[in-house]
Amino acid sequence: MLVVRASGGLGSYFLTIGVDEDSKRAARNLSTKSRHEFPFEKSLKINIELCALSSVCLCVCRWSLNGTLINLSTDSRRRLSGGNLVIRSLDRAQDGGIYQCTAFNPQGAILSRRASLQFAYLNLKTQTRSAVSVREGQGVVLLCDLSFAWVFNEYPYFVQQDNRRFVSQETGNLYIAKVEPSDVGNYTCVVVNRITKGKVLSSPTPLVLRTDGVMGEYEPKIEVHFSDMVPAAKGSVVTLECFALGNPVPEITWRRANGVPFPSKVKMKNSNVVLEIPSFQQEDAGGYECVAENKMGKNTVQGRLSFHAKPQWVQTMRDSALSVEERLFWECKTSGKPKPSYSWLKNGELLAAEDRIQIENGALTIGSVNLSDAGMYQCVAENKHGIIYFSAELVVLASPPDFSRSPLRALLKAKTGSTVTMECRPQAFPTAISMWRKGNEPVQSTDRITLLPDGTLRITNVTKMDGGNYACLARNQFGVASTTGRLLVTDPTQITQGPVDMEIIVGESIVLPCQISCDPALDVSFSWAFNGQLLNKLDQHYEHSISGDLMIRNIQLKHAGKYVCVVDTDVESLSAVAILIVKGPPGAPDGVTVEEITDSTAQLSWRPGQDNGSPITSYIIQAKTAFTVGWQAVNTVPEVIDGNTLTATVVDLNAWVEYEFRVLARNSVGVGEPSPASLKTRTEDAVPDTTPTDVGGGGGSKSELVITWEPVPEDLQNGDGFGYIIAFRPLGEVNWTHAVTSIPSQSRYVYRNESILPFSPFSVKVGAYNTKGQGPFSPVAIVFSAENGETPSGVPDGVWARSISATEIEVSWHILSASPERVLGYEVVYWEDDTKPETMGKVRVSANQNKVNISGLREYTQYFLTVSAFNTAGTGPLSPTINVTTKKSPPGQPPLNVEWNLIGSKLTVHWEPVISLEMESDVTGYQVSASQNRHEEINTITTNLTSVELTLPADDDYIIQIRALSDGGEGMPTEPINIHKLSKNYFFNLMNLSVLVF
Repeated sequence: MLVVRASGGLGSYFLTIGVDEDSKRAARNLSTKSRHEFPFEKSLKINIELCALSSVCLCVCRWSLNGTLINLSTDSRRRLSGGNLVIRSLDRAQDGGIYQCTAFNPQGAILSRRASLQFAYLNLKTQTRSAVSVREGQGVVLLCDLSFAWVFNEYPYFVQQDNRRFVSQETGNLYIAKVEPSDVGNYTCVVVNRITKGKVLSSPTPLVLRTDGVMGEYEPKIEVHFSDMVPAAKGSVVTLECFALGNPVPEITWRRANGVPFPSKVKMKNSNVVLEIPSFQQEDAGGYECVAENKMGKNTVQGRLSFHAKPQWVQTMRDSALSVEERLFWECKTSGKPKPSYSWLKNGELLAAEDRIQIENGALTIGSVNLSDAGMYQCVAENKHGIIYFSAELVVLASPPDFSRSPLRALLKAKTGSTVTMECRPQAFPTAISMWRKGNEPVQSTDRITLLPDGTLRITNVTKMDGGNYACLARNQFGVASTTGRLLVTDPTQITQGPVDMEIIVGESIVLPCQISCDPALDVSFSWAFNGQLLNKLDQHYEHSISGDLMIRNIQLKHAGKYVCVVDTDVESLSAVAILIVKGPPGAPDGVTVEEITDSTAQLSWRPGQDNGSPITSYIIQAKTAFTVGWQAVNTVPEVIDGNTLTATVVDLNAWVEYEFRVLARNSVGVGEPSPASLKTRTEDAVPDTTPTDVGGGGGSKSELVITWEPVPEDLQNGDGFGYIIAFRPLGEVNWTHAVTSIPSQSRYVYRNESILPFSPFSVKVGAYNTKGQGPFSPVAIVFSAENGETPSGVPDGVWARSISATEIEVSWHILSASPERVLGYEVVYWEDDTKPETMGKVRVSANQNKVNISGLREYTQYFLTVSAFNTAGTGPLSPTINVTTKKSPPGQPPLNVEWNLIGSKLTVHWEPVISLEMESDVTGYQVSASQNRHEEINTITTNLTSVELTLPADDDYIIQIRALSDGGEGMPTEPINIHKLSKNYFFNLMNLSVLVF
């Protein structure tokens, strides 16, 4: 709805325009505006936006008023603006009425919804009013010709409404149920125009009390009530008023005639005088009753609310494009009350039924359309509450056959024995009649050849004789056209060698073959799917060969599953399937728990992990403490834990040590990942059972006996309060002298006594103790007392050194033939540079050795070294310094492009020669190592060639590695090459991932 306000000397004006929804459709290039409100003076213009056009519309708009075309060429007050009608200087007599717009374009014409232009005004006579005289306690009604408010005595003191006073918005009157002395005064009716907001005040009406007594009590008298039948529109707000005079003041209540309670949306206002129903619906219709009651009695009034609704679309039609002689059927449906009636318009004119045209309610049927039927159609639905329009375009098509959009394929390939379908579907209106030719001969239907009604040619069990040039000719009353193509019949494609089901071990490589034979005229492509998904060609585990084979390198457990080789040609698609079972070491066990622990045992339990394709055969238990390097295997009971056992006892543990345990599972493939570690648990304490080792000594100062030992590691001390007991006596005597130290890390004890002779032998032993008691002593050792501090005076001569490899040198010298001092051995000191003391190292050997190998050196580096003799008093003088340089590093590049061929038990391996870099040693040969899979024994062959032949049993798997040899040592090996017994018929390059099939 479009609402326009106006105010002027003659009053106010009100414009209402109804707008149809279908006029908004862009397909018609015609749009309308939704509801607007704006004020206008009589002398101002109004803009009726009922026929607003889109920017791409080629439409022409015409306006009518009360069914008469408005001649804009002779009307100075009215003009068009983009389809909108603009009216200046509104005139109530000339401009009031019903407006409608008709829009024309080359496709036809449609009508807009009708719009009503009305003028609203307010005119209230203000003659003097007589006084109203009442008794106290009596009810009174003060009349107001229109509505809506009352002033008491003087403006702006309005009458306040309550259960005793009520201003009806239906009658405009003021009702006082029971007059009281405070009500005496002057009352003025204020009338407000809701549209213009203008207001007019009536003359005052005096209200006075009579002097002839007070009104007695009486039963309610209903002065304001609703009609017997009240029409209400769907979605509107319905208000019902009910007010009664009476003494005492009556109480108002409401109820529905059917006894159904009011829904929550219903509101009671002004002390229940007003009943308001928002968003009125069908279920709100029916009987309503107002009851006014006081102690003197009650009175009621009844009425009904009737439901009505303007039409709304339930089903509409669509634009249609039909060939001549086709049938058109459109149907539109609406809802509304009362039930809407239907009519049809064509190009804005009423459409009547005739021989070809049938109209029944909202259905339109044209039996056989022709070109004259093209145009714009509107379905019109109307009841007394409104009218709506919906439009659609009918396009009638007529053209000769045209194959430009659907020609035959220039070359159609098909395999023998298949079914070929060639479609002949030109664009033609009406539908064309088709005929097929092969070469110059017409195609006739046979048991294999079918000509379908839509022009399609179908040949079943096609043979090479069916190949050739085909043409389809199409004809209708407007012309003829044809299209041609060639049919090429090919031999079927076959997979000659496909993949087979197999089992393989994690880390190995395998080739899945997919070899085919096919017609040379076909284009062939290969693809592989894994578990229903196409393989990612960027995955480094997979290599696709152009011949169709698939190589899987370094197979993992995730590669187990269903592999499908898909062969696609121009005419068919084939596939071959293989199931690959990948066996791997078991998964990690879980839930390792220490159930019970003593000073030397721990009882464990755990849960098994996945067996990964091979049953678990046994379990291994490992332990770790703060004193071990990593995890260590431990002894258990049972000694061998089979795969069905989930508990075991760990034995031979150290007392008073905090342990963590983990479990590993083993199957035929190997040992799997370890379980998560158990919680840390400490064993109980115990008497020491480990004796100090390497008990010895010697040296020191005059009159001293120096005793040394290797301290007992903390993890072998078995408890707190750990210390050592040192026992010694001169060799040959019976009684022992004892000394005690409570320092667990102590490794040396010095006994000083002036009676000790130089270099005298003593029997020595050392024991351990802790808070639990004393442990055993070490074996007795012979230790000599000090030698009075004399170091060897001789200097070794003939010192010589040579480089063995990049990291190792050999040093030799002459043994001292005679020395006044005792010689215990020789010490070799070596270093890279005097300015780099951190590079210095030393090696000691016994007195009967005259050479030593020093390893762990840097490649191609010069080292300096000296040799000296030593005894317990220290080292003697140094030999003259000599130098030696380590060799260059071995080649860092492994042999490349390794190729192998296994025929029976004969394995031939070839590789490219390794070229050493400038800072690497020259290659002197190659070493080939071969080991049976899952066996520790390794066989090696050395050669100066770049190939080797090996004889291997053909019923086992092997692992081959090749490395270069040089003066600097062994070079980098190749990656392990798995020679799988199932792969012996394939020759492939594991380095380049290229595969050839013999």
